[in-house]
Amino acid sequence: MHLHKYEKIWLVFGLVSLIVFLSIVGVSAFSHGHTPAGGMTTIDPKKVNETAPFDKPGVTQIDDDTYQVAIVAMAFGYTAPDLKVPVGKEIIFKVTSTDVVHSFTIDNTKVNMMVVPGQITTKSYTFDKPGKYLILCNEYCGSGHHYMFTEIEVY
Repeated sequence: MHLHKYEKIWLVFGLVSLIVFLSIVGVSAFSHGHTPAGGMTTIDPKKVNETAPFDKPGVTQIDDDTYQVAIVAMAFGYTAPDLKVPVGKEIIFKVTSTDVVHSFTIDNTKVNMMVVPGQITTKSYTFDKPGKYLILCNEYCGSGHHYMFTEIEVY
């Protein structure tokens, strides 16, 4: 098979452009710390309420600088009693679902996770400003989806 000179030029140009584009996306994701939401830990969705830390959802202090927030997403709500965490401390969010796929998104932060039944999704975040932050579900989960929100207070 014979390729014309211009076909070779366009083929090389296309391949080089593809390599440059993928390199830029990869380097920028790495430099900004973009990683998939952590956790491939599995859990029995029927026994979530019996499995730690989801048997007692809420905020738990692990050490002086680290807190854990355990939350269960379920039909049209989160089991999250009075979420209050300190500013400037590492907060480890552990979220799972009992029924369908949800999401866990904290408005105006980089916290955005898919919540899948049977999996524990983990994300670490440090709030730099006090205030109340809205927690939303961005994954349509049924007719009452628009009621699925709660707040976290950072003091």
